[in-house]
Amino acid sequence: MNHPADHPPVPSPRIGVLLVNLGTPDAAEPRAVRRYLAEFLSDRRVVEIPQILWQPILRGIILTTRPKKSAHAYAQVWSEQGSPLAAITREQAAKLQGAFGEGVIVDYAMRYGNPAIQERLAALKASGCERILVAPLYPQYCAATTATANDMAYAGLAKMRWQPALRTLPPYHDDPAYIDALAGSLNESLSRLDFVPDAILASFHGMPERTLRLGDPYHCHCRKTGRLLAEALGRELLVTFQSRFGRAKWLEPATDVVLAGLPAKGIKRVALVAPGFSADCVETLEELSIRGRETFLEAGGTDFASLPCLNASERGIDMLKIILRRELAGWV
Repeated sequence: MNHPADHPPVPSPRIGVLLVNLGTPDAAEPRAVRRYLAEFLSDRRVVEIPQILWQPILRGIILTTRPKKSAHAYAQVWSEQGSPLAAITREQAAKLQGAFGEGVIVDYAMRYGNPAIQERLAALKASGCERILVAPLYPQYCAATTATANDMAYAGLAKMRWQPALRTLPPYHDDPAYIDALAGSLNESLSRLDFVPDAILASFHGMPERTLRLGDPYHCHCRKTGRLLAEALGRELLVTFQSRFGRAKWLEPATDVVLAGLPAKGIKRVALVAPGFSADCVETLEELSIRGRETFLEAGGTDFASLPCLNASERGIDMLKIILRRELAGWV
């Protein structure tokens, strides 16, 4: 079909896949961290307190004191590629490019910070993507992670005159491909250790306990992942929850409390894995690998290992190919 000479350019129809992860500051310095935290902690799905009460606390206390401390944590794990989370997610997208055919573009975005979800959705649409799969890389569903990423994608569509068709990736906490990838990665990492762990901890990001009572399935998803992974490994896993924030009661048992108490029970050698994170980040590389180690050794532990996430490993990419291809069925 020949278009009139003054017709706007029309790219060839394509399909897009947008990997989405939580986000990261643009730099490991207080000003950048403050911008990031202001966006993150202003999300009504992340902090479910009336804004008229929360914003004065956020702007007056938290954003005055926390950025410097958080910037120090980021600085300990920052690399030449920048934030580990952004670098790994970018690598995942690059390794998936071409995996679903020539007509499928794979991109990535962050819910908070850059590259932004709405920016990358617009770029995919401009590249001819009339159908887009938004893939939040959170195995366990949580309103504060999966839902808010989807919210931002839908808000981006609301600004478009010509909207693409949109699908979203469901949680995959009990998917056999995910459990198999975790078990294989964990066994490989354990085989490389120079000690045999007395216990293995599976640490998930924590959430306020009230989210469970409000109907969020996150706690149940984490517990099921832990149970299925333990069955695949043929040994017990201790499920814990990390990253407590504020005064509210959070999901328990807390990772730091458990690590501090294990040596007194005769458990002196520990390996720790973080199955809820699709990519290593400040929560795994600083909170677990550095502070977790310090907590355990100071309590009398002798050997500690924080094992890597699936990241952009061959197992991790193969798992993503399986679950993404399934959600693309009928489109490719």
